[in-house]
Amino acid sequence: MGTMAMISFSLPSPAKLPITSPPSVPNRINIADRLILRHLNAGDLRGAISSLDLMARDGIRPTDSATFSTLLKSCIRARDFRLGKLVHSRLAESDIEPDSVLYNSLISLYSKSGDLARAEDVFETMGRIGKRDNVSWSAMMACYGNNGKELDAIKLFVGFLELGLVPNDYCYTAVIRACSNPENVAVGRVILGFLMKTGYFESDVCVGCSLIDMFVKGENNLENAYKVFDQMSELNVVTWTLMITRCMQMGFPNEAVRLFLEMVLSGFEADKFTLSSVFSACAELENLSLGKQLHSWAIRSGMADDVGCSLVDMYAKCSMDGSLDDCRKVFDRMEDHSVMSWTALITGYMQSGDLDTEAIKLFCEMLDQGRVQPNHFTFSSAFKACGNLSDPRLGKQVLGHAFKRGLASNNSVANSVISMFVKSDMMEDARRAFESLSEKNLVSYNTFLDGACRSLDFEEAFELFHEIAEREFGVSAFTFASLLSGVASVGSIRKGEQIHSQVVKLGLSCNQPVCNALISMYSKCGSIDTASRVFNLMEDRNVISWTSMITGFAKHGFAKRVLETFNQMMEAVVKPNEVTYVAILSACSHVGLVAEGWRHFKSMYEDHKIKPKMEHYACMVDLLCRSGLLTDAFEFINTMPFQADVLVWRTFLGACRVHSNTELGEIASRKILELDPNEPAAYIQLSNIYASTGKWEESAEMRKKMKERNLVKEGGCSWIEVGDKVHKFYVGDTSHPNTHHIYNELDRLIREIKRCGYVPDTDLVLHKLEEEDDVVEKERLLFQHSEKIAVAFGLISTSKSRPVRVFKNLRVCGDCHNAMKYITVVSGREIVLRDLNRFHHFKDGKCSCNDYW
Repeated sequence: MGTMAMISFSLPSPAKLPITSPPSVPNRINIADRLILRHLNAGDLRGAISSLDLMARDGIRPTDSATFSTLLKSCIRARDFRLGKLVHSRLAESDIEPDSVLYNSLISLYSKSGDLARAEDVFETMGRIGKRDNVSWSAMMACYGNNGKELDAIKLFVGFLELGLVPNDYCYTAVIRACSNPENVAVGRVILGFLMKTGYFESDVCVGCSLIDMFVKGENNLENAYKVFDQMSELNVVTWTLMITRCMQMGFPNEAVRLFLEMVLSGFEADKFTLSSVFSACAELENLSLGKQLHSWAIRSGMADDVGCSLVDMYAKCSMDGSLDDCRKVFDRMEDHSVMSWTALITGYMQSGDLDTEAIKLFCEMLDQGRVQPNHFTFSSAFKACGNLSDPRLGKQVLGHAFKRGLASNNSVANSVISMFVKSDMMEDARRAFESLSEKNLVSYNTFLDGACRSLDFEEAFELFHEIAEREFGVSAFTFASLLSGVASVGSIRKGEQIHSQVVKLGLSCNQPVCNALISMYSKCGSIDTASRVFNLMEDRNVISWTSMITGFAKHGFAKRVLETFNQMMEAVVKPNEVTYVAILSACSHVGLVAEGWRHFKSMYEDHKIKPKMEHYACMVDLLCRSGLLTDAFEFINTMPFQADVLVWRTFLGACRVHSNTELGEIASRKILELDPNEPAAYIQLSNIYASTGKWEESAEMRKKMKERNLVKEGGCSWIEVGDKVHKFYVGDTSHPNTHHIYNELDRLIREIKRCGYVPDTDLVLHKLEEEDDVVEKERLLFQHSEKIAVAFGLISTSKSRPVRVFKNLRVCGDCHNAMKYITVVSGREIVLRDLNRFHHFKDGKCSCNDYW
């Protein structure tokens, strides 16, 4: 019996509980049975229980054990276990000697209510009085399996066989379900051998369904599940639905849809569970057309309300233009809103990308109505919306409601709280939320580790990484993706290489998400060839893999390779997404492929039904501006289907600065300040435009307005990784311990590149200086730009066999760009410079951008 608890249990015998009713009681008792059954037949369980209680007070009790059995089964179906236990107490007060059916109902009651000890008690009592049958054994096996005691279920099955008993379909179903996990699936395969001999394998639907589950849940083996499915002699809607659902859970939505169509063609009628699974498949595939057809079918079949939650989810995920109107219509037409439908709608708005405020409004509306209380999934979505909005103040108010409902300690809620604080750059609050968790899981660690990487605290990030390994949680792909994303943000290729070696060591070098993160990391760290090697070695590429590679080539200015890779992606029949097109348009912009850019911009919707968003319009504005087509760009902005945002106007304003177009620059600045009065870029760029055209008073006025509004320009900063440390430099920086050697090297470089023909572009120094100091002072300011200091440090601190890799937070200035080309000639070293927009590979006096950036 394994770990079965031996708790004393006995039912009162008739001798101990004599009937005290008058002689005419038998007729009155028969009436009691009929009255209770009448309530049950009418679906009035509470009325039946009330009748049982009222008659018990008068000493009138049912005489038929079937009445109690029916009562118990009704309680179990209604999942009202409290009433079921009340029925048991009334049974104990009666003079009825329970039969096997009644005992089995009691096992089922306590099993489903999670009261394992009482279920064991009933089963032991049955053994002592010899009333166990196959159903009893099966019920107890199911009880163990349902309550996390799968091994005890298997031991019970072995004990059953040792008694020489012959298992039936219920026994096999119960024990196979206990084997539906990686730990016990090997035992399940042995039991399959018994099945083959007894003939239950092909003859019983329930046994077949349990085998399908065993192969899917125990081995992640859909192929074996199919073999069982194909050999089943009898199929019904439950079997088809199970197979469709398992295909979805295993990540094969196309196969789920194929099975559904085969099911329909085979003459089976789908039920609400089937439709819910297929709607989930449509959502996964973003197949709105099929989803709408199925929605019509659900309406005609009268099941639209039953699958409302799945419909809300499907319309939210299949929205092609970002609109959730259809999703909201489905929700509003539902007669009853459950917590699941509210959560599906809130989650849909949260995941749409720019409707997080609406998601929070819906959450507040749900609270205000008060008819349905949010659960932990609802709170998780609300916290994610607050995180997307970077609004921790609002998040803390939501947290108050979570505490009030006792859900703040729930793991998924707590992890969402940590994520919210991380996204809001409030790492101390995130740390407190993380440390307050009584039981941290892998998601908790990954979420906080991601925050440490975002805040560039790699020491803590790697400590968390080692702690995950020590606690044997099993480092996930997300763990590595966070670490790789973090090191990519600062261009730390050495740390990236160390993480890559850990990936190989743990056997994750073929893991798709990890490979995608590696491609992105190597691209952002300037090693595009290594990124390409990782990509080429991948056996299974998804849209993220292709897009990461295309984005990498685009950032490095390799437009030809971008277009070649995109064509290969089309040949591989991988559908591009919005991010793919941002990369393609960006690549066209960086090399001036105006006609090619227009072609791809138009094909987005025509070929792939991807509606261009603000980012795509910004890329087109950038493409036109870089080609000097400012008037065309201005007209394009004015014909956009929605109001241009700050990003679009800032892109246009930057081009006005490059081309010294004061008139259009003033218009762009006014537009930016209308949208965001506190945007410093508008003041700075307009000030620079005035300065470049000699309008010093107007330039000074812009700077004065900035000062009045307490607006601060982001300082130029460059950094370089040497050894295991990242060294940062600012304009004219003298804080580095090696300052003396750095400036000696910089002075030497300036002398040598001047001899080679370098002439400082003093027109780029937009400060009004006294005439006698003008040229000398402007040159001094140019020579002290942060990227020049970082390169000088790199030349004296790194191996001559490796490129000097420098990163800058702003766009590289024209003079520094020109100087870098000369420095590669006099030093014989390759320089890789990543600025705000792209990579520049300087070698032998040339740059990969061909001076077009």
